[in-house]
Amino acid sequence: MMKRMTWTSAALAALTILGTAGTAMASSHAEAPGIGEDPRADNTDLYAWVEGGNLVILANYIPLEEPAAGPNFHKFSDDVLYEIHIARGPNSLNDALTYQIRFKSTAYPYVDPANLAAPVGGGKEFFSQLSGATQTYSVTKLVDGKNPTVVVNDAPVAPPNVGPRTNELAYQIPPGKTYEQYFVDESGTSVVRNLNGGEGRVFAGPRDDGFGVDLGAIFDLAGLETVLGGTPYDNVSGYNVHTIALEIPLSVANGGTAVVPGTANDNQTIGVWASASRRKTRILRKKESADGFGPWVQVSRLGLPLINEAVIGIQDKDKYNRTHPKDDVANFGAYILNPVIVRDAEFAGFYNAGGPLAACPGGPAALKTNRTDVIDVISLNGMFGHNITAIGDVLRVDLGLPSAFPNGRKVNKGTNKEEDVTDVELSLLLCKLAANVPDGVDTNDATFKSAFPYLAPPWEGSTRGKGE
Repeated sequence: MMKRMTWTSAALAALTILGTAGTAMASSHAEAPGIGEDPRADNTDLYAWVEGGNLVILANYIPLEEPAAGPNFHKFSDDVLYEIHIARGPNSLNDALTYQIRFKSTAYPYVDPANLAAPVGGGKEFFSQLSGATQTYSVTKLVDGKNPTVVVNDAPVAPPNVGPRTNELAYQIPPGKTYEQYFVDESGTSVVRNLNGGEGRVFAGPRDDGFGVDLGAIFDLAGLETVLGGTPYDNVSGYNVHTIALEIPLSVANGGTAVVPGTANDNQTIGVWASASRRKTRILRKKESADGFGPWVQVSRLGLPLINEAVIGIQDKDKYNRTHPKDDVANFGAYILNPVIVRDAEFAGFYNAGGPLAACPGGPAALKTNRTDVIDVISLNGMFGHNITAIGDVLRVDLGLPSAFPNGRKVNKGTNKEEDVTDVELSLLLCKLAANVPDGVDTNDATFKSAFPYLAPPWEGSTRGKGE
């Protein structure tokens, strides 16, 4: 069992300062060898925060979507079980609430291409958005893993944001209205749906990938331009993701008990994570794409940002994606206590004299092992008086306290700033929060929405190619 220690007030102050900075990083884009070959099942980022009287959860999937990637534009997979998991209280990571999301697409109609009388939209056209094929989804709620109840059925998925001609001719959006107004903002045509029983709202569809990060420099053995004196570049600019957004009342998230605001309370602290699973057996057929059989097998998961990305060694990243957070201590405790990233940074010269981490207390020798401080951050232990005993990769949220990472992870609505989880976590892992090494990309390339689902509208394919 990993020992836990209480954070010092100095560490909390450092975390607060770092948490107000501007940069951010996509936390889990194709981070493991296996999921890199299966993008439609790939968790990219997870947010969970208290907004008024609700808990908002945004689960992003499908990394680095080029907006113009037609004619078969990006979409959720009909063969994947997408799930949002909520554990409750300090002592368990078992699901208290589970939301299962399944997608279903109508087939493209087949028409003999020699039949010139067949109408446009009948199957012979080149443009997939004219075929009339649509995607819908259902949401099933489970309590303590039992009693599945469908809370939304046949809800529409927002389509790809292709361009103005598609808006006019295929989607038939009235003149003067935008894609975002028609599909999200206005009640008569919005794809946002209420959950049955007045238990919240849900959205599914493409959104802007809300990050700015110099991925190219980071993956060039951490050659950050802010360190080397070059010019940072936002490699995520212009890309979209696909988002499942939930908004549920705090009392629902808290098991039917009203949340007491303003006071830290382990019993009203939840742990949120998201996953994707595929059937164990897949059979390819000549006339059909594939059939899946057998039990669901988890192939991706995400709780806290950057855990699989920056903490787990490459040889165990696929295993991590296939396991449950409740088993993280047994399976991956050595990675957390002995962060591999410290050894990587040492190899890259970050701790050398004059290097960006030269002033870290004790140097790499003191940072390579017995990192119980990392345990405290991911569990909220010692923060606001919490005493969490169930340790694993979940995003902890005390429902009674204002949300700010690591107590949740939020979108700063109405701005282009996102909580700087990258600087906070890397500064923690590499230097126990005694130094900050920013990547130099300080803002998102779009402004976050002020209302649900909060992430910015998806980039338009016809006018926003990658990097424009």
